[in-house]
Amino acid sequence: MTINCKGNLIDLTTPKVMGILNVTPNSFYDGGKYKTETEILYQAEVMLDEGATFIDVGAYSSKPNAEFVSETEELERIVPVINLLLKQFPEAIVSIDTFRSEVAKAAIENGAALINDISAGNLDERMMETIAHYKVPYVMMHMRGNPETMQSLTHYNNIIKEMILYFSEKVAKARSLGINDLILDPGFGFAKTIEQNYEVLQKLELFQMLELPILAGVSRKSMIYKLLNTNAQEALNGTIVLNTVALTKGAAILRVHDVKEAMECVTLFNKIHLSK
Repeated sequence: MTINCKGNLIDLTTPKVMGILNVTPNSFYDGGKYKTETEILYQAEVMLDEGATFIDVGAYSSKPNAEFVSETEELERIVPVINLLLKQFPEAIVSIDTFRSEVAKAAIENGAALINDISAGNLDERMMETIAHYKVPYVMMHMRGNPETMQSLTHYNNIIKEMILYFSEKVAKARSLGINDLILDPGFGFAKTIEQNYEVLQKLELFQMLELPILAGVSRKSMIYKLLNTNAQEALNGTIVLNTVALTKGAAILRVHDVKEAMECVTLFNKIHLSK
């Protein structure tokens, strides 16, 4: 199971780690943390040194009730960061967290290797065509509505069944356009209650019937800290636990704020898994 990132074949039969680099002033955990070029480069270097395969850059917070960011502002935030990262780390595989096709287009033309879309094309009907044109890997996440409305859209008759149908339809559309490299993200925390998040994690292996890599993004989310009555800053231990569970259930990519700890999960998981 491989994906092609600018000619670099990434083997996802062994799990990989995607480090999160938010250049937003308002992300739920690290908003406003990385403002200067020095801070951005330092954090990227730390994550790469710790073993991240991908650096996922986001310029629009998708936390519940996040405020609107214009396309122009998103572009102004993200394009300079891509150029900065690739000038300093030319071998880095930069992923861009966006649901806008124009942002994806500019990002790819400036060197981004893959696109991570929280809406799987729902919030921009031109997104899949853009991905198909540039032939880059595409992460499709499950969500309902948008970041402002998603937490009011949590009624499901059978959440797993409905999510698998959602992904089946998205995969069929992507394939019809000629998109080769697809990754599925169940969207923990997006249009799901805490209970639903844990049901999805508990049954994560069922998504393997779609025969595509699964990305798990639970890092420091409220599904951890609300259950433990803490906060995002104190959610690292819970993140490690859930990342380990995700690996045992088939996750191919862990999207995290804390790369070192996620890599330790992967190393220990591989030792058990590959020793069978």
